[in-house]
Amino acid sequence: MAGNQRVYKQRIRSTQTLQKVFRAMELIASSRIGAARRNAQEAGPYDHALSQAVAAVGTYAHLDHPVTRERTDTDRVAVLVVTSDRGMAGAYSATILRESERLLDQLVEDGKKPVVFTFGRRAAGYFTFREREVERSWTGESDRPSGESIDEVATALLDYFLAPADVGGVAEVHIVFTRYVSMVSQVPEVRRMLPLTVVDVDGPGELNREDIAAGTEHVRAQDTGAQPLYEFEPSPDAVLDALLTRYVSSRIRNALLQAAASELASRQQAMHTATDNAEDLIITYTRLANAARQGDITQEITEIVSGADALGAE
Repeated sequence: MAGNQRVYKQRIRSTQTLQKVFRAMELIASSRIGAARRNAQEAGPYDHALSQAVAAVGTYAHLDHPVTRERTDTDRVAVLVVTSDRGMAGAYSATILRESERLLDQLVEDGKKPVVFTFGRRAAGYFTFREREVERSWTGESDRPSGESIDEVATALLDYFLAPADVGGVAEVHIVFTRYVSMVSQVPEVRRMLPLTVVDVDGPGELNREDIAAGTEHVRAQDTGAQPLYEFEPSPDAVLDALLTRYVSSRIRNALLQAAASELASRQQAMHTATDNAEDLIITYTRLANAARQGDITQEITEIVSGADALGAE
């Protein structure tokens, strides 16, 4: 029984150590989630204004732009998979990887060749372990992506889409990430980034390039009652060209910021649950250790009484 006490006390000490680690990680995630959530939410007004600008210019400019055209000269499709750099975030990365595999299988069934890009060490390690080629990988900033990293990702994906087929161009760009809804709800999402669709300024829906002019006129008539007049310098087509590339970068930036907030929320929730579970284990092991100690004491008393009785009988 004394051996059982030692085992339980050792387990209590190791569980207490883990509990401190879990608690520390929970506090770190809690301290970062506010900024991450704020960054994701503050990107909304900029995206909204940029959508309005694209829709306004689309009324006056010809929308036959390279980022809005469907490509038929190649069957390569870029897929950006956004996961975490570290674990301890519950099923956050596993859910994204499962959605990624589903998307890749669907693309192969459709006769397309997926080209995998990864953001986060978990995705890079996952595909490397399965001997699937990764075209390009970004690591180290999954829970706090910098502006430089976001611009680098957006530029790389846009360059691949605009590149000719004979130098590795792709026909589509998809991104698999986690959309932040609340601290207790994060939703995995597969979104096609290119060819470009423009977000409707009146809601969460999307307008394709054929419907932009009609849709924006309807929104303007509904909101203002009259269609405003614009003057563009140097020309509507030049302004649209600059806006569309910014719009692509804005959508990718929004996805990465949403993923960062989702990762921190998942980690905080997972670490909070792990801390509570560690406390339950400590209570259980303490009860078992006390029971083992009580059993040892009872056994010792029984042996003393038995010895005394044996001496008395002699």
